[in-house]
Amino acid sequence: MDNDLLQKIVALCKRRGFVYPGSEIYGGLGGTWDYGPAGVLLKKNIKDLWWKEMVQLRDDIVGVDAAIMMNPKAWEASGHVEAFSDPLVECKVCHQRFRADKADEIETHEESHKDTKVEWTDPQQFNLLVKAYLGVLEGKQSEIYLRGEITNGVHVNFKNVLDSTRIKIPFGIAQIGKAFRNEITPGNFTFRSREFEQMEVQFYIKPEKEEGEKWFEYWKQNRIDWYLSLGLKKENLRFRDHADDERAHYALAACDIEYNAPWGWSEFMGIHHRGDWDLSRHQKYSGQDLSYIDPETQEKYIPWDIETSAGVDRSALFFLIDAYSELEGRTLLKLHPKLAPYKAAVFPLLANKPELIEKAKSIYLDLKQDFMVAWDERGNIGKRYAAQDEIGTPMCITIDFQTLSDDAVTVRDRDTALQERIKISDLKDYINEKVNG
Repeated sequence: MDNDLLQKIVALCKRRGFVYPGSEIYGGLGGTWDYGPAGVLLKKNIKDLWWKEMVQLRDDIVGVDAAIMMNPKAWEASGHVEAFSDPLVECKVCHQRFRADKADEIETHEESHKDTKVEWTDPQQFNLLVKAYLGVLEGKQSEIYLRGEITNGVHVNFKNVLDSTRIKIPFGIAQIGKAFRNEITPGNFTFRSREFEQMEVQFYIKPEKEEGEKWFEYWKQNRIDWYLSLGLKKENLRFRDHADDERAHYALAACDIEYNAPWGWSEFMGIHHRGDWDLSRHQKYSGQDLSYIDPETQEKYIPWDIETSAGVDRSALFFLIDAYSELEGRTLLKLHPKLAPYKAAVFPLLANKPELIEKAKSIYLDLKQDFMVAWDERGNIGKRYAAQDEIGTPMCITIDFQTLSDDAVTVRDRDTALQERIKISDLKDYINEKVNG
């Protein structure tokens, strides 16, 4: 494990306002993290780009935003209550959990680590779901759960979406939202947390083997291509198909997209062929008909579901790790411009010259109408460059005395540190080209 790199990332995240320990002034709360000014912008950019790709630019996917709190029967139907209430032990190497009474499964898992000595946590009565209580009177409150994943909120609205839109199979329902889990051993910075955010599409198809295989392979390639388009290095990504004995009992196929993290290859995106498990279970437990009727053939069936599920926090973490660079004494984040929290930073050359401040402010306020732009007049110009490099700002714009006479500014590139003069009238087009290509 590259502890040095991970510690550098953790330090940079706090120093530059990406991520802070949760409730830090009270000693923290394990497995929780707060996102600062730069971090919240990075996450927003990831989510906005994902939503544009998955919903805005497609005609076969619509969105929902389901409640975090659900009727507890929904979690019985999905199997969460039953599946996560047994005494479990957790492998301290890879964090997989097994029922404590399954000695054969534990032995087989230890063998899979080959030369690595496996240590286990003590058996614990473990429930993955986080309990909450509704009601104002103590003793008369209803026990519910905070959602352990966002998937359920889509499936319970399958019929509502069908009835309120004109969408036809094959189609998907997208959602972004928070989920909560009672992790036994949170760790590796934000990678394994008790509160996290997911981006998912449940893509419903005809229950046919060829359709399932086609869409499963389509979504695998579609999702890895998206991450590559945003700058993740190809050599740091791989597919890992689940073995037959590793998949959930209802899954017809499952594949993870993994990143080569400082602690080893780690999953941050999954593609799952869930069959008709979810809709069939919710139909059974709710008593509602969740089947689909083909408008052309009148064929009636329970659709299959191909799920794509990505962790927002894990994606953000791996974008940061992948972008981290030390170059000729500089530390910088080579984030894709679309992901960068700020697209540009505006500086007056000197902070004690009113005429420079006034000109720089006018440029800054104009650019803010179209881009997320930072302002900095502290210290010398070199320190300002260094701060923006660490935040990942693609370009820095300096207003100097020459600007007052020629209406041009100096634009400095983050990755190369090269500078060029750009007319103020051309500045928005220049930034847009650099960001969007």
